[in-house]
Amino acid sequence: MITVTGASGKLGRLVVTGLLDAGVPAAEVVAVVRTPGKVADLAARGVQVRQAGYDDTDAVQKALAGTDRLLLISGTELGRRVEQHATVLQAAKAVGVELIAYTSAPKVEDSLLAVAPDHLATERLIADFALPAALLRNNWYLENYDPAITRAAETGEVVGSADGGRIAAATRADLAAGAVAVLTAAEPALGVYELGGDEAWTLADLAAAVASATGREVTYRDLPAEEHARVLEAAGLPEGAVHFVVGTDQAIAQGALDTGSHQLSELIGRPTTTLAEHVRRVLQGA
Repeated sequence: MITVTGASGKLGRLVVTGLLDAGVPAAEVVAVVRTPGKVADLAARGVQVRQAGYDDTDAVQKALAGTDRLLLISGTELGRRVEQHATVLQAAKAVGVELIAYTSAPKVEDSLLAVAPDHLATERLIADFALPAALLRNNWYLENYDPAITRAAETGEVVGSADGGRIAAATRADLAAGAVAVLTAAEPALGVYELGGDEAWTLADLAAAVASATGREVTYRDLPAEEHARVLEAAGLPEGAVHFVVGTDQAIAQGALDTGSHQLSELIGRPTTTLAEHVRRVLQGA
């Protein structure tokens, strides 16, 4: 039995449907969600839908009953995720899960990304529990840049403070396919997977891709961190979001998202979606 937590989210749903497309019988796929109604379509396909939140110890243990392989999709509550993940890991240990795959973040040992500490702490918990694990260190989603792509097509400008830092982002669909490959492998390799796009690009490259797709001039304006923050504040972003965006760009400038890895394309057996392909899809409304 293969169980996916957070299965109603964008990544989780792609993994569940990917498992079905890969030939895993629906009755052997478990979707763990907080709100079963959100995955009624998956239930209609025969997927086992079990209700549990990461905070509910009893519900989580019941939801994982019979699980052989588990995909733990990280929670979204910064500051609470490690505690929540521990609940799932304890349950996985109790029910005898044979493989846990965890959606971590790139190069967490020395990353400046705000999300890195929670992921590193979770990786260490997995080791402490002695659970056989595949650590899926997913790079940034290409979809994270969809608003910037749309805005650049309208304004002719990409604004940031990432300097020439490179970003090995990948689409959710590609990262979901990587998770499916690990979960369905006859003998999954344990350890760290640095997963991202085959090409690492800069925000200047993003601007160039939008220019190519639109046929208009689009430039990248790199700002000092303080000025970038003021621009975001003036655009109406709340303080927490401003700190996150600027902090992310500063981490990118230090190489946080430049992994130099091709493990994702090796897992899925094809090249990953390119920046140019993704930009075209966004601007075409696909």
